[in-house]
Amino acid sequence: MKVAVIAHSGKTLGGGLPELRRVLEAEGVEEPFWCEIPKSRKAPAQVRRALAEGAELVFAWGGDGMVQRCVDVLAGSTVSLAIIPAGTANLFATNLGIPKDIEEAVAVGLHGDRRKVDVGHFNGERFAVMAGAGFDAAMIRDAGDGGLKERLGRIAYVWTGSENLRSKPFRAEIRVDGVAWYKGKATCILVGNVGELLGGIAAFEDARPDDGKLELGVLTAEGLLEWCRMIARTAGGTASTSPFAQTTKARSVKVELSRKVLYELDGGDRTKVKAFKVKVEAGAITVCVPGTSP
Repeated sequence: MKVAVIAHSGKTLGGGLPELRRVLEAEGVEEPFWCEIPKSRKAPAQVRRALAEGAELVFAWGGDGMVQRCVDVLAGSTVSLAIIPAGTANLFATNLGIPKDIEEAVAVGLHGDRRKVDVGHFNGERFAVMAGAGFDAAMIRDAGDGGLKERLGRIAYVWTGSENLRSKPFRAEIRVDGVAWYKGKATCILVGNVGELLGGIAAFEDARPDDGKLELGVLTAEGLLEWCRMIARTAGGTASTSPFAQTTKARSVKVELSRKVLYELDGGDRTKVKAFKVKVEAGAITVCVPGTSP
């Protein structure tokens, strides 16, 4: 089997990339296609190179942003994706039970089960975890400014989140599977493929990445008091139990906003949009996951 490794050189785990090489060699993978990149946005070109050279299994070393860039290229192909969770949050890997350990993660990639999972398609890009517009995108953007996330890790999200709690809401009109579903103010719109967020908080209670549907949530919390109430309620259950959240499932979502707001994909901030469409691509990517047998 032809193996490729696409690694974000700025991410660390265990003994780093030298340990990954040693573990692969011990498994008999002595000459993989190997590429280290300084930014996740450079990954798609290298994944395409690996596919052109016959790769059958791609190891992605990094966080959710790195995985998203690889998924965007691999979706629809027969090539499997294996994840070495070396990023800050690693939400996709966590939701699929992939261990945060180099040797164990490599074993999952080479010997684990293969699971076909859905991806979301947003403004020409695919995502594996979640897309968001509004509050969460601003929080993610600010966490990345000046290398704050690299210095503080997950705490950076808490810090920048608190800085954005007083953000002004916007008006949103949302259609789900072609039918009007929501009209009113919003501070954040989330479209998820998995359920668990940072700290084990379940944003969507019964989310599954292979059910052919995406999870949609609209948050209306405004100001410090309402956000604190929502966070407290979510920490004890799910976002859907909060009076400041509405959720549903969808195969397609169409959103129109009263003004341009920032959006993000899998923890990577993008540009501002005033309208966007999201749809599910069912079973589009094959991911290596821990085996169900002992």
